[in-house]
Amino acid sequence: MGFEHVGWLGTGRMGSAMARRLLDGGVDLMVWNRTTAKTSPLAEAGALVADSIADLAASDVVFVMVATSEDLVEVVLGPAGLLSGSVMPRVVIDCSTVSAEASAAVRAGAAERGVGFLAAPVSGNPHVVAQGGAVLMVSGPREMFDQVRSLLALTSKAAVWVGEAEQARLVKICHNLYLGLIVQALSEVTVLAEKSGVPREAFLDFLNSTVLATQWVQRRTEDLLSLDWTPTFTSSLLRKDFDLGLEAARSAESPMPLTAVVYQRIQEAIARGHRDDDFLSMFEVQAESAGLELEARP
Repeated sequence: MGFEHVGWLGTGRMGSAMARRLLDGGVDLMVWNRTTAKTSPLAEAGALVADSIADLAASDVVFVMVATSEDLVEVVLGPAGLLSGSVMPRVVIDCSTVSAEASAAVRAGAAERGVGFLAAPVSGNPHVVAQGGAVLMVSGPREMFDQVRSLLALTSKAAVWVGEAEQARLVKICHNLYLGLIVQALSEVTVLAEKSGVPREAFLDFLNSTVLATQWVQRRTEDLLSLDWTPTFTSSLLRKDFDLGLEAARSAESPMPLTAVVYQRIQEAIARGHRDDDFLSMFEVQAESAGLELEARP
């Protein structure tokens, strides 16, 4: 099954990065965003800009990348949504991080209209996406996944099929919970080392040379040294994912003691003014709690 025309709905930081990879792969792409100005870089790269979501619906496949569960339901099933008209895409691929309940509702609404639906949230920030390092976790009918694999391959280094229904949503939430836990743990040990007289750069150099090293920490070390909280993934978005994760844990009766504690640390970071900063700003909150005055390192 070929897909001649592809649409992209939602061109924020992540959406733009992924859509650009489709353009660079030679895909005939039409884009739409609530704030039209955010589509300008993609238009300059060759994308067509839709006047409305209804125009986007004429595409064979439409990718969606929005911020919240409510946004997803609105842009797909709402009165002016993607599936509100007489012309509809064959497949919708949603790359947002949303609840399983919202995803299931949109899947059911799409099925009623004869439209396929895949949940395909992303591991990776805009920089990782741009470099081709993103990983997609995908759930929905396996046959449909196989049909669009060539498109998914353009946006990521790997697309992993994890089930027939909403499994991808839980996998992504678990991924982001783990990421938040890593940042808090890293912040605690780094602050302890620095307050005890070990230079931050020396401690991180040591840690990145051990078996505990991870590519993510290695990639973010420069930001930790320079105290650069330019957002790749904001504290407010991480809090949203912790809300979703703790809700899923309650439903599954699965204790999450560490996650519950880190949730409060994220809340504290937001309360201290880091709502729209990168969630790595949790390091600064940890230092303030320890009475450590941070200085940017070269």
